[in-house]
Amino acid sequence: MRAALSVAVLVALNEWLGWPPMMEAALAALLTCLCDAGGPIRKRVPPLLVFAVLGALITAGFGLARPLGYALIPVACLGIAVAGFARIYGQAAQQVGNLLTVVLVLSLDHAWPDVATAAILAAAFVGGSLWALLLTMVIWRLHPYRPARRAVAGVYRALAMLTNDLRQLLRRDDPDEAAWEEHARAHRRTVRDAIEQARVVVDDTLRARGPASARASQGLLRLETADQLFGAMIALSDLLEQRPPPETRVAAERLLRLLRALLVTLARHILEDHAERLPALLRAVEAVAAIAATLPDERLHRIADVIVERLRVAVIVSTPSGSVQRLGEIASAVPRRDRVMAPLRANLDRNSLALRHALRCGVIAAIGLAITFTWPGPYQHWLTITMVLTMQPFYGLTYQRALERIGGTVIGGGLATVLALVCRTPISIAAALFPLAVISLSVRAASFGAFMTFITPLVVLLSELAGPGSSELQIAAMRALYTVIGGLLAVGGTLWLWPSWEPDRLNRELRGAVAAHGRYAEQEFSLLAGEASADAVEKVRRAAGVASNNLEASLSRALLEPRRSGDPPERLQAAMVVDAALRRMAGRLAAMQHDRPAVGALDRAVWRGWRDWVAAAIGCLVEAQPVPPRPASMPSGPQAESLSRIARQIELMAGALRRYAV
Repeated sequence: MRAALSVAVLVALNEWLGWPPMMEAALAALLTCLCDAGGPIRKRVPPLLVFAVLGALITAGFGLARPLGYALIPVACLGIAVAGFARIYGQAAQQVGNLLTVVLVLSLDHAWPDVATAAILAAAFVGGSLWALLLTMVIWRLHPYRPARRAVAGVYRALAMLTNDLRQLLRRDDPDEAAWEEHARAHRRTVRDAIEQARVVVDDTLRARGPASARASQGLLRLETADQLFGAMIALSDLLEQRPPPETRVAAERLLRLLRALLVTLARHILEDHAERLPALLRAVEAVAAIAATLPDERLHRIADVIVERLRVAVIVSTPSGSVQRLGEIASAVPRRDRVMAPLRANLDRNSLALRHALRCGVIAAIGLAITFTWPGPYQHWLTITMVLTMQPFYGLTYQRALERIGGTVIGGGLATVLALVCRTPISIAAALFPLAVISLSVRAASFGAFMTFITPLVVLLSELAGPGSSELQIAAMRALYTVIGGLLAVGGTLWLWPSWEPDRLNRELRGAVAAHGRYAEQEFSLLAGEASADAVEKVRRAAGVASNNLEASLSRALLEPRRSGDPPERLQAAMVVDAALRRMAGRLAAMQHDRPAVGALDRAVWRGWRDWVAAAIGCLVEAQPVPPRPASMPSGPQAESLSRIARQIELMAGALRRYAV
């Protein structure tokens, strides 16, 4: 709504004053809103101010240099490459770089007759950006802690979805192994991604507000509680997979049903911060505790107790008396010079994906710019913009982004044509811009294809206002044509220039995930032997979860890439087997952590022996060597079955990795 209002006000002023530079200000306001990565205001303002200043300089400078013709192409390509390289500094810098590329390409459409004209347009650009900043940061300011609350609430909603899916799986008559694997792969990855994304937002809020901020510290405690609750849920699902008796399944299903409702309510409370829900939440926790006490299986009962305790912490933290006033001291901020130079030194390397991507953008942009300079017109800039913004460091992502951009642009062009039949006057066109801006920016984070569908008619109608007399159908058709050509060139450029194939990276992610789970198992066995702390186990458990997510992301990208000759499909299948085995291994380790037996001196020696075997076996997997035979000794009690299952997963991975290496 704020972004739409920032653009609509300037468009209305343009209609009232009849001053063409006002449309430059409207464009700057729209791009500034698109450039906003969100988060605490102290982190949002500097990138947006940098965008405003650089955008104004680019608009004026390249417009004045436009008469140089083809001689300007190398300079423009260098600027596009530098803008693409900005991604090394994070998401905010990446968005600034992408949109500065848009400004650069658009600035080549016109040659400014003199410095005074260029200065006026540069001032209009800065004015439009500052107006968007003023509206979004001052006049209509959002709550500074809401991004953190939204991110943490998203974690609890993801846990609720995991719980509901586990309940539905438990209600089946006899779910097979594939169903359990699909549950683990889909929901555990979703929750882990939500936790890690929320951790970034919460850390940003803590740094912006300081460790003394009770509200910022509250978000961190809620997130840590959710992470521990996630570990307990993994352990619970692993035990439920072992086909418990019917009475245990019934009790567990009741527990999950109430737990899901509690997590949904807790997520809503965290997001909306309504204190009146606290008594109901406390009653719901006690209801979950009562059901947990009825579980006939002792191991399930212990894990359910852990879940209840974590829920109590999450609810107590939400009360005013439960909010801490100060956390431990946070690590000092990295010096500004190191924040600038460290990523630069790390990526000025020929193997850097970011550097290759930036160079690829610069080279491919030369094609679009050459076409623009050879056949100048009002629509040719869409070709270069599409090529540069469609290209991603990974081929699979480029291919997916091209499909979304092309499909969204074609559908959006049809929508623009329909709107043009209804909106015949500048006032009606300006009125249509408002809902289009609201919808397009609302769906941007959810679906890039939907974003392109609604941003296309917005751009078409803006073009009609900027150049009255143009046919909306012609504008939409030309935009679709250049988008299709630009998307194809982007995919081709990713294939031709410094291709970085996902299977090559998949090998590293695969070995890294196996090694991370090996460290997790070592620490877990050391804990059972009395030689490690629970904090150490939590640290490696989180690292193993992140490694599994990275592996699955790499697998997803590899499935989108065309298969090269000599790269058999069995390799991807083997990698997916390893991924499933690692998930199952992690589930068993989590269950063991919450179901610790009484360990005597003899059992400690047995656990040390298994720890050493797991370390050696994982090392053999990473080095593609045969796995040594299992230890002969077993601890007493139900943990023997857990060790056998872990050993089977390791041996299963050994067979899969042999196929992967073929």
